[in-house]
Amino acid sequence: MQKLLTRVETVNSLLCVGLDPTGDDAQATQRLREVIAETAPYAAAFKPNLAFFLSRENGVAMLRDTVRSIPQDIPVILDGKFGDIANTAEQYARFAYDIVGADAVTVNPYMGDDTIRPFARPGKMVFSLAKTSNKPLHGLQDAAMTRGGSISDWAARLARLMDEELTESTIGLVVGATEPAAVAKVRAACPAQWFLVPGIGAQGGDLAATLRAGLRADGSGLLINSSRGIWQAKDAGAAARELQAQINEFRAVTSPTHA
Repeated sequence: MQKLLTRVETVNSLLCVGLDPTGDDAQATQRLREVIAETAPYAAAFKPNLAFFLSRENGVAMLRDTVRSIPQDIPVILDGKFGDIANTAEQYARFAYDIVGADAVTVNPYMGDDTIRPFARPGKMVFSLAKTSNKPLHGLQDAAMTRGGSISDWAARLARLMDEELTESTIGLVVGATEPAAVAKVRAACPAQWFLVPGIGAQGGDLAATLRAGLRADGSGLLINSSRGIWQAKDAGAAARELQAQINEFRAVTSPTHA
């Protein structure tokens, strides 16, 4: 968490650069180098997506090399959406932290706190799925519970309770930008936690509405992720710089601290 806070303050950025490598291995390796080098001055974090690496024969080696190439002062969030029971989750945590070298992970809490605890190591950060950016025809997150609220509401509450309990690690939330009203609802329930926010760009999320809904009073608390929008840009650095500036413009408008 301190690494993230230091980075956010140092570069005045809430931008998370997603790394979803496409093309053959040679093309992907070259583009990864370019994107990391060009966007590092503007990135609060990098988020390699595990699936885009595991789909390659040498994917784990490519992922490890990618993480090692990222400047050490920039947090790396391994987007694996891990979600298995405790003894299996422990192995996934070992892979993410000890093999890959990530600072944080994304986790699917469907099986409960068992899926989260193994990743909550001291000095590490976990982003637990609450309200995702996809819009499935038959989804679970909006299903109502007999105790009141939806499954996504409970997922957010579970993460908040664990964040309060686990003092040596930090539990944040994944909250998609495609439904700003849902961002506002989760922020009201979890006023202090950090949100990893996918859905800006290719998925059509509204940046301004998301920032209004999710920023904390101190002008932080959100990591706005862009993957395809930066990866596919002719100039990745310019795309990152522009999005960072847009985020900061709305931070200044939205947050009394930055007014």
